Amino acid sequence: QVQLVESGGGSVQAGGSLRLSCAASGYPSSTYCMGWFRQAPGKEREAVATISSRSIGTAYADSVKGRFTISRDDAKNTLYLQMNSLKPEDTATYYCASGTICTFRQAWYRYWGQGTQVTVSS
Repeated sequence: QVQLVESGGGSVQAGGSLRLSCAASGYPSSTYCMGWFRQAPGKEREAVATISSRSIGTAYADSVKGRFTISRDDAKNTLYLQMNSLKPEDTATYYCASGTICTFRQAWYRYWGQGTQVTVSS
């Protein structure tokens, strides 16, 4: 069956770095757009970054531009999110998702992971 499994979350101090991974299986993930989304306590889930199939294009939320980098290794069916210069406001549960269209609109994403927690302390 289709699975998206995130890993790499944890606790870090402000200014630190984390690298999230998302392993995809059960479907041809290399042909899909993939994205990272996050949800902070008491807030709606929001888009963080997306990457098209074959890594042709990427897009970032304004809040993470210049600090986060999304990438994918289709040979390993794995999506990454390198997060640098982390801020307390980056604290959230991070989800990877996969869909046929690259957009920040979550309704277009068919497959979702269970999430991994990122906590940034000041």
